[in-house]
Amino acid sequence: MTYRIDKVGIIGAGTMGGGIAAHLANIGIEVVLLDIVPPHLSDEEKENPKARNRFVQGGYDRMVKARPANLGSKDRAKLISLGNTSDNLEKLADCDWVVEVIIEQLEPKKALMAELEKVVRPDAIVTSNTSGIPIHKIVEDCSPEFKARFLGTHFFNPPRYLKLLEIIPTADTDQEIIDFMVEFGTKTLGKGVVVCKDTPNFIANRFIAVAGNYGVKTAVEMDLNVPEVDSLTGPLIGRPKTATFRLTDLVGLDVMYHV
Repeated sequence: MTYRIDKVGIIGAGTMGGGIAAHLANIGIEVVLLDIVPPHLSDEEKENPKARNRFVQGGYDRMVKARPANLGSKDRAKLISLGNTSDNLEKLADCDWVVEVIIEQLEPKKALMAELEKVVRPDAIVTSNTSGIPIHKIVEDCSPEFKARFLGTHFFNPPRYLKLLEIIPTADTDQEIIDFMVEFGTKTLGKGVVVCKDTPNFIANRFIAVAGNYGVKTAVEMDLNVPEVDSLTGPLIGRPKTATFRLTDLVGLDVMYHV
């Protein structure tokens, strides 16, 4: 089968979901960006589309305003349409590729895959941007046909600027899809693609976890403050200026905890 990606669905409008949406829009790919309906809406708000799309709109707005800029030019934002997973999941029915970028917990991801299997095209590629959950576990309750089209695509924050893309197939992923995503990631997305084994945290986050924990341990033992640690563990030793604690702030304490 010949695969082609002209339209992408992204579920999860947080920092990574919005950043991936922007990166795709920058290269001219149409994007459908969805997030959940906010909980605890009033009865009046439950009937209000604007209130129901509050999370996705907020994520979109933050993506547009982010610095460094996610978008190459503001007109690229027109390629991104918004919706929520309760009312608009059918918008994914004509997407060539659907990316899950939701909370870093296994059970919500598994529940989402069960819903996606009902709506996506039988030839659509589906991936997870999880930073470390074993990929095969996310679809362990899905059909063999769905598993064959599923793999991990782990982008790094911010997606526009960080070159690494980890591609994580499972034992069930069709080899043709793996080959296509490696080529698409390299030639179209402009990434340095590394194919990883489906082991917890893959490759990069294993290094990050060890380096980060060592940095914190050393800081405590040597009574170093945050600026001192970041000045010693950034460009001075050939690492990005995010260093140790700035990287934790960028990734988010909740995500780093799960990693």
